Amino acid sequence: MVAECLVTGARPGILELAVRTRRAEPGPDPRVVVVQAILKGDRGELAVEIMTEVGVDVVVPWPAERCVPRWRADGAEKALARWRVTGREAAKQSRRAWFPEITGAAGTGGIAQRVRAASLALLLDPAAPRPLAGVSMPGGGDIVLVVGPEGGVSPGEQRALAAAGAVSARLGPSVLRASSAGAVAAALVLSSCGRWA
Repeated sequence: MVAECLVTGARPGILELAVRTRRAEPGPDPRVVVVQAILKGDRGELAVEIMTEVGVDVVVPWPAERCVPRWRADGAEKALARWRVTGREAAKQSRRAWFPEITGAAGTGGIAQRVRAASLALLLDPAAPRPLAGVSMPGGGDIVLVVGPEGGVSPGEQRALAAAGAVSARLGPSVLRASSAGAVAAALVLSSCGRWA
């Protein structure tokens, strides 16, 4: 439910609103799920922010083999909390009715399960022969986009994801940073499947 409101009062920690209109906002379909390799510094939060603004529905942190940073047990919850706060704040800023789900980190086995369950799964690869813009989009279900780390997806990970049903696709003639590839791919997918009209 989305409500359009008028601010009628404000005090520290309290905002009073008068509801003007309400409308039901159906859940997104197809859903865009981005498996995002864990990135250095604040690049992960940057990726989540931009993907949320674009319209990504689910973000799955992925500690791929070639990721330089590692979420250790003591810092993993803090890092995940930062991603979740970033997603929530970006959703508010972009006036989304549905906030993105930021899941816990998943290994390659968990990612392969998501790929198997998806209506379409694409492994972003700058060397892939097929352009993402040429891939037919399903009318519903999950569209999973796998974004590897700066060092690329390892051959073993490529084999595991391909065996699960992922199709390799490239974004364009230039190679994007891992922090921006998910947002660009999501924009192409959202446009192709009609969610961006």
